[in-house]
Amino acid sequence: MNGIWDIKADAVKKGDNLRDVSPLLDKTWKDDSGFTYYIFSKATFNNPWYSIPENDDKLFEDFVEGGSRAYPSDGSIPCDIIAEEARKILKKLEECSNDPNHHYCELARDSLKHGKFSLVRGTLKLYLGKYTTRDWRRKRFTDDIDFWMFQVILLDSLLRDCSFKKNKNTGEWEKTIEWKNPDTKEFRRETLFAANNLNLLLDFGAGSYLEGSSLKEIFDKKIKRGHDVDLSDIINVAMVNNGIDGSHKEEWLNALASFEQAANTRNTRTTSNLISLCRYSLAIADHLEKVSRVIKRFNNLIFDKSKYPDEKIKSLCRISIHWEVFLKANGLDETRKMIHEFYYKEAEKKPKHAKNLNLFIYNILKLLNSKYEYLKVTFDIES
Repeated sequence: MNGIWDIKADAVKKGDNLRDVSPLLDKTWKDDSGFTYYIFSKATFNNPWYSIPENDDKLFEDFVEGGSRAYPSDGSIPCDIIAEEARKILKKLEECSNDPNHHYCELARDSLKHGKFSLVRGTLKLYLGKYTTRDWRRKRFTDDIDFWMFQVILLDSLLRDCSFKKNKNTGEWEKTIEWKNPDTKEFRRETLFAANNLNLLLDFGAGSYLEGSSLKEIFDKKIKRGHDVDLSDIINVAMVNNGIDGSHKEEWLNALASFEQAANTRNTRTTSNLISLCRYSLAIADHLEKVSRVIKRFNNLIFDKSKYPDEKIKSLCRISIHWEVFLKANGLDETRKMIHEFYYKEAEKKPKHAKNLNLFIYNILKLLNSKYEYLKVTFDIES
């Protein structure tokens, strides 16, 4: 296995070697044709703040509380909050493009020729374009907005108009963001960074050039860097995209080329990242199936006022401004019915998401194994 993939990989930052990508030695075997079969266990992302309970009713309780699955993040500000800041910047850009008297009008129009979301990269592109579930968009945290704009002077002007200040020492645009935690009602303050990736030129994680802001180009970076947060983001896009239906069908099919290109390199780090992607995806698919069964089993408990009293229903509604508005307009009993229906729909969605992940990983393994057939090596994940 030496020289084929990295047994130790980077889970958080370059050089950390914290992810163990070892096969199951007792299940490794060789067939009569000389092919060695490396079998890996499924794996879940390590989260020091949350572990998935074995008990079904506790799992349902965690789902109701919004914590049945954790999402690795690389920041401390909710994407919901940052997305509002990104929308303000993009709105200023659109206003500029619609004002023929604005000195940057032509630059603004030129920047928008491929649509406003083409100007945003990474996490915020996935958020604003709704490439993932609402659950991911609500729980994912980051610290920055990555732009992809050739009109550098225009972006600097927009950031300045939206109260960002340029740090003279680092050259980064910064803004202090304050928001209220909907559960604790406490206020948080953090620094939000904005950068134009054209200024960075190099991907700090793998030393490869950034090429643009499409889903394929986002995947190119995330596969090569391969931190837990990158793999998690890819998985959460794969959950809701299958190339058959959905608003991003064609872009998803085009993005799959990034996996073939990654496998073609036979780079030990990239191969390790693809193996990890398979292990995490299949574990999440199993979890989604289990959560679906648990929701269907316990969903009627939402009508049990001894288990979920009125104050608890009010508390649950804080996770969504839409739920709070519904509660105020319709009262507690109707809100219980609305939540029950929402949970039912979630239970119906999760097996579909699991199916998408299983199909996705079947194709990744098929692709990966085709690239190592010449070495008589086959990778698989235990069922």
